[in-house]
Amino acid sequence: MTASAPLGRRERKKAATRKAISDVATKMFLERGFDAVSIREVADAADVSPTTVFAHFPQKEALVFDEDDEQRDRLVSAVRDRPAGTSITAAIYEFYATEIRISSEEHGEDVARVFLRFVDETPALREYAAKMWLRYEDALADVIAEQYGLTTATPAIRTYARFVLQMQQLVTGSEDELRYLEAGFDVLEHGWASVEKRIIAGER
Repeated sequence: MTASAPLGRRERKKAATRKAISDVATKMFLERGFDAVSIREVADAADVSPTTVFAHFPQKEALVFDEDDEQRDRLVSAVRDRPAGTSITAAIYEFYATEIRISSEEHGEDVARVFLRFVDETPALREYAAKMWLRYEDALADVIAEQYGLTTATPAIRTYARFVLQMQQLVTGSEDELRYLEAGFDVLEHGWASVEKRIIAGER
C-alpha cells in the first residue's frame, strides 16, 4: 500500500485542533443533546473562537463526524492501493476489520453503540449521516470503476458499493462487530444460496 507523506507541523496542529474541538462538542452533545448546545458554547469549552470552529467545520452537524473526509479517503485508498493479487472485496474487508479493531482499542466496545443511538435519535444528524454515506458511495463506486478501466460506474458496481457501505452501518455498533462483518462478506463472496444451504444444514 502506498504510504502517505507525513504531515507537516502546521497540518498536525490543525488536525489536533480539529480533533479537540470535535471531542469537546461530541461530549457536550451526548450530555445535553445536540440541539441544546450552541456553537459558541462549544467554542468556549474548547478555548477557541466561534470563527475557528467554523473554519474547521462548515456546519454544526460536521462536529460529530470529524473524520468524515479522512475515512472516505482511507476507504478509497484501501481499494486503489491494495497489494497485487488482493481482490477489491478482500481489501474492503480488511479495511473494515482494521477500523473495528482500532476503534475498539481507542474507545472501548460500547462507545460505538452509544454514538450510533445518539445519531439515530437526532434528526439533523441522521440526515447529515445519510448525505455523508452517499458521498462515500460515489467515491467507492468511482474508484472501483477506475480499477476496471471504466470511466463511469456501472449499475452493478453502484449496487456493490451500496451493499458494502450499508453492511458497514449494520456492523458498526452490533454486539459482535467482527462476527457480523464476516457474515456480511460471506454473503457478498458466496451469495445467499450458499449461506442458506449451511443454515438449513444446521451449520453456523
